[in-house]
Amino acid sequence: MVLLAALMRGGLTDLVLCPGSRSGALAEAAGVLETRGLVLRTAVDERSAAFFALGLARARGRAVAVVTTSGTAVANLLPAAVEADYGAIPLLLISADRPDRLKGCGANQTVNQECFLAASVRWRGQADGAGLGEMGEEEIVQLACRALAATQAPGQAPGPVHLNLPFDEPLHADGPALLAVAVPQVGVSMVQGSFLSPAAIPSLNSSPMPDLDQAGVVVAGPWRGLPQHREAHVAALVRLQRRTGWPVLADGLSGLRGLPQLQMVAGYDLLLDHPDGALQPPPQVLRLGPLPASRRLQRWLAHPGPRQWLVSEGDPRCLDPLGSACPSIPSGLAGWLASWPERCWEGQPSQAALELAAAWSQREGALQGWLDHSLPGGDGGEPGLARALGRLLPADLPLVIANSSPVRDWESFGDPAAPGRPVFAFRGASGIDGTLSIACGVAAALGQAVLLTGDLALLHDSHGWLWQGQLGGRLTVILLNNGGGGIFEQLPIRTTPEQALDFDRLFAMPQPVDHLALAAAHGVPGRRVEGGADLASQLSWALEQPMALLEVVTDRRADAARRQELRRMASSSWSQS
Repeated sequence: MVLLAALMRGGLTDLVLCPGSRSGALAEAAGVLETRGLVLRTAVDERSAAFFALGLARARGRAVAVVTTSGTAVANLLPAAVEADYGAIPLLLISADRPDRLKGCGANQTVNQECFLAASVRWRGQADGAGLGEMGEEEIVQLACRALAATQAPGQAPGPVHLNLPFDEPLHADGPALLAVAVPQVGVSMVQGSFLSPAAIPSLNSSPMPDLDQAGVVVAGPWRGLPQHREAHVAALVRLQRRTGWPVLADGLSGLRGLPQLQMVAGYDLLLDHPDGALQPPPQVLRLGPLPASRRLQRWLAHPGPRQWLVSEGDPRCLDPLGSACPSIPSGLAGWLASWPERCWEGQPSQAALELAAAWSQREGALQGWLDHSLPGGDGGEPGLARALGRLLPADLPLVIANSSPVRDWESFGDPAAPGRPVFAFRGASGIDGTLSIACGVAAALGQAVLLTGDLALLHDSHGWLWQGQLGGRLTVILLNNGGGGIFEQLPIRTTPEQALDFDRLFAMPQPVDHLALAAAHGVPGRRVEGGADLASQLSWALEQPMALLEVVTDRRADAARRQELRRMASSSWSQS
């Protein structure tokens, strides 16, 4: 009780509880504290619980706690811990454990769980080996405060923390004891992580400013900052573009597409395929956050010549897989720009910058017009659906995109003229193992969300359907059912002759699962979308349900060929306009 109450005083509001006996004291304390403001959810699957908390924490911008029992339950937290680590997401993982006297002697369900998450966490906290009950209240409070603070500590990226708590018997309180328990004061003081702006993190390198009177571009990668810092980031970027005239090459996960105050380029992945190489790197490139997924853009950035700066939102780790040795500024864009002398903001964009921006704008406009013509009304397979979806979804409705094909189609073929919205994809480690549960967490945090996913990713996390009974928000799942792993069709794996390799069995792995029936078994209604013309009406129905599934059957092999053809034709579309 003391530990959870201290966490609540530090700002913890949400806890996901998994079943177990060794964690009984934590479960009972959570049940009592639910009447004092703790938002408590329960989950039978530890992996799903951790991914739900991950989505909730990403959307809320503060840590969510997950409580498990001992043994293999802790091992199931590892996939979410890995994503939280690389994705810079605050997460507090609390495991109950056996006391030290039961370790290494063959006692049931006793494992070295304190080490399971070591490679991925910001800090590992361990209670007294004789049991948490052997610690004084002040010691417990200090342990709780340190654990929570470590999820968003100054000088490092937000991330996961593992708090391992041995408990000795007796493990469970009786009814009268629970009714008589004295609950510590739990008024929230919002200490958690202090909600520090990235500006509070000093730069690791003392680097000169870009020359604002030269031409340049901004490459905005996936947003990994906390949501409470988002507004300042956008305002800083708008100010920078007005002064420099530099175009912004905005990744589909940057959250910048659809903002009318910015001049953006969304089609860089297709434009950089043009054989004449007209769009050469400018003298300066400002990179914001991790690299976009586009391999073409990565090759373009690796071109020798341009000076580059890499600005992250509070993440001092290396985010430069290109090995460009560019200066790294972890203090965030808003913090970095605020440190510049005021005189640098005087003046107007240079002629060279305006000409470069015009060249990008002309090509972008022609490309997007060509894509409108080539992918009309949601037809055109998965690329066409990605383009139509942005237009059909209401403005500001959050979208969660699964890894592999869906996120790449959104980057290349999404409509930049569609309304702006928060876009979430969890590409820290780019797994597919918790997709549905993550989306449920985002929907719980923000009230409503849409998930765009492939069939294998959805099946991998089918326990996520169990959240429908306690979601607390609305979630629409749009399933691209292409009979297996569509991403593998886009890689040079198939052989000639085809019988030399069993492609489906070894790579695509189609599964004979009726997803609509599986969702219905969990109490989730669903419908099949019959072509692009049917998408709008079915989407309107689904968005009114607490939780719903829309299945769109596609052909992964035909879509792979369609993407290749679109790229081939798009590379010359603007020059023919």
